[in-house]
Amino acid sequence: MRTVFDTLKYIVGHPMNRGRALFALSRYLRWQVGSRLVPGAVAVPFVDGTRLLVEPGMTGATGNIYCGLHEFADMAFVLHALRPGDVFVDVGANIGSYTVLAAGGCGASVIAIEPVPFTSTRLIDNIRLNNIESLVVAKNTAVGAAQGHLRFTTTLDTMNHVLCDSEAGESAAISVPMNTVDAILDGRKPVLVKIDVEGYESEVVRGAEDALKAETLLAVLMEITVDGNPYGFDGSELHSQMAGLGFTLCAYDPATRELTASEIANVRQGNGLYVRDLSTLRERIKSAPERAIHGTRL
Repeated sequence: MRTVFDTLKYIVGHPMNRGRALFALSRYLRWQVGSRLVPGAVAVPFVDGTRLLVEPGMTGATGNIYCGLHEFADMAFVLHALRPGDVFVDVGANIGSYTVLAAGGCGASVIAIEPVPFTSTRLIDNIRLNNIESLVVAKNTAVGAAQGHLRFTTTLDTMNHVLCDSEAGESAAISVPMNTVDAILDGRKPVLVKIDVEGYESEVVRGAEDALKAETLLAVLMEITVDGNPYGFDGSELHSQMAGLGFTLCAYDPATRELTASEIANVRQGNGLYVRDLSTLRERIKSAPERAIHGTRL
């Protein structure tokens, strides 16, 4: 579990807070005090005039308060890569940080998929708050290799996941309908796909064959668990599968807007950026407009 010290260290060391540590820490203190005085969710500024409804305990969302973009490189990549009219698939949307970035910040069309009903309700709240209902289709469903049902944890915030064998007796677990990405897209062609399903990525990819072969698809942002996958999947095999589909693992530097090829050894645990068309993406990234985030431009 992250301690207060860990949180403060993360805030001070975040790329968007370099040279602005006191300003960032003041945001942390204001949130810690203010969120205790105001019951329920609070609408906080996000990117380019968008907002997020945030409650205490929402780890990823509060990270956006403290740092502008909680997952700096990944979120910046989405902001710089997407254009109005593009289709963005947000698998594991949680409360909608990436969905709001893509639709509210970039004007993209979004299919946002979140399996846990409570969290899905918060996702819809953020869609409505930002008046992006016309751009977003929200699906309260799990995704995998086939239609059926999956059992999910419900008490772990951004870490909710498909139950592992070792959690079979989890009393707070719920059964959620499951579909495939391809069935949900129903012929729509994505430009960018994000998959964040806490180790269950291999099954999601099995049900997204058409989407991953779409000629429009430029990149896939996907969590990779190379070692210790809780479901027994081999992250190296998933990496090889993506390479076989024509994707190159890359690293993105938002400060310089440079996109460079990387190695699987650099992603032992965390998000991997798989790019199919490097030249097109590099051109998009370089020409993307700057975004206003916490008083800075990115």
